[in-house]
Amino acid sequence: MLREQQMKSAYWLAAACLVTSFPAYAYAGFKPIEIKDQELSELRGRYVMPGRIISFGIVMSSTWRNASGDLIGATTSMQIQQSTIKPEFYVSTIKEAGNGSTPTQGSGNVIGGAGLATTQGVTQSVRAAGDGNSAYNNVSIDVREASHAPALVPAQGQLLMSGQTISGSNAAGSVAVSATGGGIQMAIQANNNQGSALQQVAQGGLLQNTRLLGDSNLVSNMTQLNVVLNNNGASTGALDCNLTQLKGLRNLGY
Repeated sequence: MLREQQMKSAYWLAAACLVTSFPAYAYAGFKPIEIKDQELSELRGRYVMPGRIISFGIVMSSTWRNASGDLIGATTSMQIQQSTIKPEFYVSTIKEAGNGSTPTQGSGNVIGGAGLATTQGVTQSVRAAGDGNSAYNNVSIDVREASHAPALVPAQGQLLMSGQTISGSNAAGSVAVSATGGGIQMAIQANNNQGSALQQVAQGGLLQNTRLLGDSNLVSNMTQLNVVLNNNGASTGALDCNLTQLKGLRNLGY
């Protein structure tokens, strides 16, 4: 009962905000309508003022270093601005030779995990069947305000076309970067049965998945989203829906 009263108070508060924002002749016959929780959940966190985003970029990186120091991986980046005709991903492969002896054949066994490919939202998974391993999954979002979009960073690497795969390999294993499912996927298969790593952004979801079957491996999956918002938009009063009127509701007990 208490929760129901609190929810109704919130709805009436929203109605009061609307009433104080309209001229007297407009709300003479105004009747507030309660909004269901399900309807609110579909709207919450999904609104951005038109033209507010002036730059959006994404950087992805996946690397695998084995016990001998051999490193395989790839990075990809994309930046969109108002002048961008279409989004383009540029890919660079990473290869480094180690100075240690060849790792012993991995003998671990990781079972299950088929459902990871069908999850929604952000999914991060590390499953290990070896010793001395280190795995790192990270997603970061950088949101800033500026009066104009930042300068475009010169494209580095190879342009990834739709349906194309860019790959590379060395003693550590092989990496493949592909444009698939309306997004991008980075997959690493380590040599000597050491394991595998997968990172993909597609269909509104982000997946970072690592399987470790051998010993002394260092794996990293990183995705960074960069958003720049225009700070020369509408006035503060218009964006904040007249906060001075909301402060006046305190006298009414809200």
